[in-house]
Amino acid sequence: MAENHAKNTLKFVIEHLEPEISTWLQIEYAHSSEIVGRNRLIFTNVKSETDKAKLSSLGKVKEQSFAEIYNPKEIVILDPKAKLPLKPEDLKDKKAVVIGGILGDNPPRGRTKLLITNLCPKAMVRNIGKSQFAIDGAAYVAKLVSEGFKLEEIPVKKGLTIKLSEHHSIYLPYAYPLKDGKPLIHKALIEYLSKSE
Repeated sequence: MAENHAKNTLKFVIEHLEPEISTWLQIEYAHSSEIVGRNRLIFTNVKSETDKAKLSSLGKVKEQSFAEIYNPKEIVILDPKAKLPLKPEDLKDKKAVVIGGILGDNPPRGRTKLLITNLCPKAMVRNIGKSQFAIDGAAYVAKLVSEGFKLEEIPVKKGLTIKLSEHHSIYLPYAYPLKDGKPLIHKALIEYLSKSE
């Protein structure tokens, strides 16, 4: 029963690091809120009033960085460069999982380590695979691990081609967890990418 309680009190913290909330970022943030529940999602490092207003319906919004709010012993930081993979027991006594609010780069530039992990050198750092995940994908995997799933039990597809029309498609070079056999990507993002082309 205690373990069950821990599952429900664990918070998912997204450290907001992009200069603005683009449509793409807004979709990933909103999807993360749907996945973990707005009562369990906290956006940190949100400085602008406009961004605070955009995010307030999706979760709690804090101006301070996660590193100013949490004791390093209370958190697990997700970082693709971490040496060890995330295990359910890593989350047992933790208050929060920290995910980088960063849109991916190809090739990766290691910004999570630079902008998040380095802020809190005493915190536990884990990866959910060596590939870059979308923010909502990372939230989904972290939630499943917090519920007792092992990483190897969560299927992942590396790279995703989205057909936009008969002659056009777009390739997203990130890792996507599979839900019901399909890559976890919000349909609003596919619609947005189709319009952008």
